[in-house]
Amino acid sequence: MAQDVDVLALENQVCFALAVASRSVIGLYRPVLEPLGLTHPQYLVMLALWQQDPRSVKELGAALQLEPATLSPLLKRLEASGLIDRRRSAADERRLDVTLTEAGRALRSRAESIPQAMIEQLGMPVAELQAMQASLTAIIAAATRSNG
Repeated sequence: MAQDVDVLALENQVCFALAVASRSVIGLYRPVLEPLGLTHPQYLVMLALWQQDPRSVKELGAALQLEPATLSPLLKRLEASGLIDRRRSAADERRLDVTLTEAGRALRSRAESIPQAMIEQLGMPVAELQAMQASLTAIIAAATRSNG
């Protein structure tokens, strides 16, 4: 006789697995990012800017899927650290552009070892991590569609 699955059991919840995985993985980043003077959210902002510089605050928010109220304090701290500059666009005063400073661009070379360090910390095959990233991206897309 098949056992009934408890649909409300904590260990059966996708949200629980995602929350714990997120906290656990972000925790692994903390000691690696600390020597760079970055928190994990700040690292994500820097990744977006290393990919495309300059970007408007609106573009950064869209790329990072962050609301302005969450992004603004991150940008202020990065600016205070001398890694970015924020300036009103000459073409459109309503647009606030974010650019890397020389120090922000230089930090990229120090950050290049982080992905490999995380692979080593997790001790999982790269192919498995890539498949998981693709699955999580699909979950994000599905949740975004559902939230309309």
